[in-house]
Amino acid sequence: MKALSLFELNSLVRETLELTFSNEYWVRAEISELRVNRHCYMELVQKDSHKNGIIAKARAQVWANRWAFIKPMFEDMTHQSLAAGMQVLVKAEITFHELYGYSLNITDIDPTYTLGDIAKRRQEILRQLAQEGISTMNQELPLPRMLQRIAIISSASAAGYGDFCNQLKNNPARLAFHTQLFQATMQGDDVTPSIINALNCIAGQQEQWDAVVIIRGGGATSDLSGFDTLELAENVAQFPLPIITGIGHERDDTVIDLIAHTRMKTPTAAAEFLIQHQSKELELLESIAASIFLSASNLLQAEKIRIQVLTAKIPTLFSAIQARETIKIDRLSAVMGYKALQHIEGEKSRISIIKKQLALYTDNLLNHQKKRIEQAENKLENASPERILKLGFSITRVNGQAIKSFDDVREGDNIETTLATGTINSTVTWKRN
Repeated sequence: MKALSLFELNSLVRETLELTFSNEYWVRAEISELRVNRHCYMELVQKDSHKNGIIAKARAQVWANRWAFIKPMFEDMTHQSLAAGMQVLVKAEITFHELYGYSLNITDIDPTYTLGDIAKRRQEILRQLAQEGISTMNQELPLPRMLQRIAIISSASAAGYGDFCNQLKNNPARLAFHTQLFQATMQGDDVTPSIINALNCIAGQQEQWDAVVIIRGGGATSDLSGFDTLELAENVAQFPLPIITGIGHERDDTVIDLIAHTRMKTPTAAAEFLIQHQSKELELLESIAASIFLSASNLLQAEKIRIQVLTAKIPTLFSAIQARETIKIDRLSAVMGYKALQHIEGEKSRISIIKKQLALYTDNLLNHQKKRIEQAENKLENASPERILKLGFSITRVNGQAIKSFDDVREGDNIETTLATGTINSTVTWKRN
């Protein structure tokens, strides 16, 4: 019997496969491993739908000339990069090499199949959150009236982080914000654990912050899979502070966008949301302060007039009482003798007591009115513009009028900004809306 060498056997297998499987085939599989080194190399698997064990496995590759076309096409349609764990529908040639064995040579990938799987996974996550009763927990948290202390989760090198900070710092109303960056990875495999770690750090000092902003911006729009995990969604949904997202993608929503308190398209839009919220609260505060100031002024004036009237009546009232009692004593003296004199002395004592009581009453009345005036003056002082400035606000005026709108000021205008500690004069050189 003639024996075949291993190479001869493998050559026979290759020839048989090339003759038998001469066409290309569409194949459904999951990517279990993926690496790119000019060419793209994958390991494809199929798992048992019940036991989740692997029942089939194959090596696959996309040669560089096809990878240059397939990669951008897939990312443009799915907004995701091909990665381990994805379900894919690939068009492949069956190949066999005498040295490397069996593999699939991928010539095309259908992104609509993966899109359906991504949408399915998102819906499964949202269903799971609903079953746990936590899907709307963060959205139901009330926004604090004063959103000044903002914890930021982002990468320090992300362009969106710089845009967000510049927008807050250069707001037209010169509103003051206190921010701190909690560093996290915004793309790649570490997105989920790094954001969860940042959230845990913020939760440990929860009382120091009013809200959390998760911003990305500037990264590849194709790399959003880290924001679509159940673990991250559960942490965001149950976080004790309102979370605002500005991940910076216009065409798609991630899971955390859908369950966070407020979703904005970009980091700049997230900053503008905070500015507008604070501007409305400042306008309301100014209106309340003006109302308190007017009411306190009116109350103070009314109390002053009332005290003046009471003070003017006191001498007249005292004189009338004294005159009445004197007449009464004179009459008793004319009618009665010794007993009358005793009675007169008693009446004098009573008059003396009345004088003391009247003086005490007068003092109490004046002290009461003085306290009312002091309370009114305290209310007036608490509502004063100086008090509002000490809270961290500033007032910017043009031609003596407070600036309340972007259109109230033009380039070249001289503006005056009043702070708690002084006044700054400046000239508007440019405006940006």
